[in-house]
Order: sequence, then C-alpha cells, then structure tokens
Amino acid sequence: MARTRAYRNGTVEAEGFPVKDVSDWLGDPGVVVWVDFCRPTAADLAEIADELGLHALAVEDALEEHQRPKLDRYESHSFLTAYCVNFHAEDGEVSKAEVDAFVTPNALVTVRKDEGFPIDEVVARWDGAADLAKSGVAYLLHGLLDYIVDGHFEAVQALDDQIERLEDDVFEESTQYGAMQRRSLRLRKSLTALRRAVLPMNEVISAAMRHDLRIVDDVMMPYFQDVHDHALRAAEWTDSLRELINTVRETQLSLQGNRMNMIMKKVTSWAAIIAIPTAVTGFYGQNVPYPGFQAASGFWTSTAVIVVLAVGLYFVFRKRDWL
Repeated sequence: MARTRAYRNGTVEAEGFPVKDVSDWLGDPGVVVWVDFCRPTAADLAEIADELGLHALAVEDALEEHQRPKLDRYESHSFLTAYCVNFHAEDGEVSKAEVDAFVTPNALVTVRKDEGFPIDEVVARWDGAADLAKSGVAYLLHGLLDYIVDGHFEAVQALDDQIERLEDDVFEESTQYGAMQRRSLRLRKSLTALRRAVLPMNEVISAAMRHDLRIVDDVMMPYFQDVHDHALRAAEWTDSLRELINTVRETQLSLQGNRMNMIMKKVTSWAAIIAIPTAVTGFYGQNVPYPGFQAASGFWTSTAVIVVLAVGLYFVFRKRDWL
C-alpha cells in the first residue's frame, strides 16, 4: 500500500490519500506531493506513471534491483537510484538497501525494494526541518539525500574503527594469523561493497544541483552543497581506507615472514649447536686406536671439546642475535 502526503505552502495538508488522487492534488500549483512504495508491483508503478507521466525506462529501472547509484534525466522528470548502507561491527559485514526516486517539479515518488530502507527516519528528518518545506521537492529530496549520505559517513567511520583495531592486532605477539587473515579479507570485501554505494553519490548530488534540471532552488542550494561536501568526504575516506587495509595486509604478511625467518634462524642455530656433540661423539666412535682410547682421559677430553664448542657457538649466535 502506497504512503502519500501533500504539502501546501510548506505545511502538511493531507496524508494517506489514494494514489489515484495525486493528479487532483497536483492541479493546485501550490501543492507538493510525496508518494512512497515498498515492494511495488508493475501495476502499482503503472498507476503512478499515468498520474505523473513517468518515462517507461525509468519505471523499468525502478522495478529492477542492483542498479548503480545514478541520476537520470528525462523530459518531464529525473530518476534517482541510491543505497542506504549499514556496517555491522559484530561480523564486519555491510548491508545495503536500495531506494529509487522519481523527481518531478512538484512531486517526489520513492520506491523501496524492501523494509530495509527506514523511510520513517527520512520522514522524521523532513518534519524536523519544516521551516524549509516551502522549497517543495528540493526540500524533500534534500532530506532523502542527507539521510543517505549521513548513513554512508557513519558506515565509513565504523569500518575505519575496525581497520584500526586490526592494525593494532597485527603487532600483538599472540595473534592468530589465520583468524586475522579471514578478518582482513572480510573487511576488505565490506569496504568494496561500501565503495560501490558511496563513491557515485558525489556525482549524483552534483547532477541534482545542476541549474538546468531546476530541482534545487536558491534557498536549498547551500544545504545541497553541504550534503555534497559530506559525500565527497565519505568518498575520500573510503579511498584512504582502501590504502590503509592494503598496508595492513602487506604489514601482516611482512611481519609473518620476518617471524618465520627468526624461527628458522633459531632452529638452524640450535641445529648447529646440536651438531657439535654429534660430530665429536662420531669421531670418538671410530673403531680405531686414538689418544685416550679405552681410557678415562678420552672421555673427559671429548666431553670438554663438546662443552667448549657448544658454549662458544651459543655465545656467538647470541651476539649476532640468532638466538
């Protein structure tokens, strides 16, 4: 069931009226209408398309999923696609909810693919800035874009916190490398999904601010510029996070390689020390006469040689930091 609202001169005049009455409300030039659909059918959109004269390609895009964030221009209206994102710190995953919008001179029609997009929070944002409602569709579109971009900013910040924790854990001695690798790859995957929603918004908002589209008036232009600035900062932040997580990954592999080299160096050093008694006892184990053969002096001589050489190698390796 569609949700409707009509504004007259910046004040809510009516809510919950049928979609078929939209054209009646728009007969008054001082009225702006908002219509919201959640999981609409082709018949639902066909009705509003007839009311507002929406282009068939735009209606087709609204019915399909996984569109790229964009703002398409048609003769009588514009078509917007954007994504609300949420980062879940518990599992490091990013969830997205698509919203489409038909933007006409005196109507905004939002189309949500499911309940994942919290339209009530957008409505609350509209009601919290009622002093701007006289700007009509520009005011409604600003509230929608502002909520989406703020969500992007919060998701990027939460992901940044997770990557910083990963960066700190890299230098922990008790780190489990298997778990850390899975965690870093999961964050990298989440960052990729987040970038697909965040980066295009800069172009989308820039397109909406174009004077030839006549969507944004002079009153709302500073507010759209502020949203554009936030979108640009979120996009730049995601780029820096991409470089940071790559650096963390390279550092992790480098430290792991260094630790492996240290282990191999210590094992090799101990093997060299252990080789001394093996060599000495092997020499004295020859079945031939030698000084100290079958005598106590031979035992003490071989023992002294083993101890002196082993201790000597031990201190040499310690001095070179091989042990």
